Amino acid sequence: MVLCYGLNFAGNPDRQGEAGAYELLLTPWARTAGLHTLNTSMVAGVEAMRLNIAGLSRINKTEVLISHTRLFEGTDMKLNSIGISQRMGKSGAFGLTLTAMDFGDVPITTELSPEGTGGTYSPSFFHIGIAYANTFANKVSVGILFRGVSESISDVNAFGFAIDAGVQYVTGENDNFKFGISLRNIGSPMTFGGQGLSFRTDDPGSAVNYQLTVDQRAARFELPSVLNIGASYDILPSTRHRISVMGNFTANSFSRDQVGGGLEYALNEMFMLRAGYRYDLGSSANDVDRNVYSGLSAGVSIDVPLKKETTSRFGVDYAFRSTNPFDGTHNITIRYSM
Repeated sequence: MVLCYGLNFAGNPDRQGEAGAYELLLTPWARTAGLHTLNTSMVAGVEAMRLNIAGLSRINKTEVLISHTRLFEGTDMKLNSIGISQRMGKSGAFGLTLTAMDFGDVPITTELSPEGTGGTYSPSFFHIGIAYANTFANKVSVGILFRGVSESISDVNAFGFAIDAGVQYVTGENDNFKFGISLRNIGSPMTFGGQGLSFRTDDPGSAVNYQLTVDQRAARFELPSVLNIGASYDILPSTRHRISVMGNFTANSFSRDQVGGGLEYALNEMFMLRAGYRYDLGSSANDVDRNVYSGLSAGVSIDVPLKKETTSRFGVDYAFRSTNPFDGTHNITIRYSM
């Protein structure tokens, strides 16, 4: 992972915007969104497949999540995701996740009809991930995820592969100190192709009216690779209460690095409140390239057992992240675990 960091993070903020497939950095899960993705060290279960895959194996038996996200309220963009994790053996877990973006209906415009032809289209952005993680001696967890990335419209498409890897370490008298590192979106460059990049034109070398079909070549683009390093500490005033304090550093290969901190309070692990703040290093209020997120996030969760003397639980999570401009991003997740 250290070698990969040296190879993939040699850039600087001047490269901002040169990558593609930035939807890989969007967070569909509400608990992670409520902490602004600062929980690298303590994320667990299905949500770990979007931040630190090592946490996938920290489940009891089975976990299923369904999430809906209203991105940048006012833009009509949405993000839908479903994920499942299943324990395999005593210490391993297998995971599968599907994520799709909804851009709404986009008007079709052409050179001859710049105001629109009356028709609409909707881009299809789709991800599928398969993952495995294992926990050793209940202290160290490691995991790896393979993800397929598809972006397309009716006549143009691109496809690529990405790999995530991560590690989590837990220690302390009550396992209350946690440390995590994750490396995400390391994969193949993507290139758009298809009939939409072809056009008909006159043959400049012909004396008669003869037309040729010309194929345009699209430039390749890299995936937005990210390195996360985080730590957290659980304060346990009693068996009923937990206060988790966390910090995180994010190294972005194609944008500014980020630091942040967050808090999460849990009552009997049934009712939870959380909040976070993330800051872009080197940014200022006057920067035209500042992040759309203002840095503030908050969330709430209710997670209750379905029956007495059983591990089956049902939960609902909600998160809000402040944005500038737009009216914020809203995440809601429904979870079932056993």
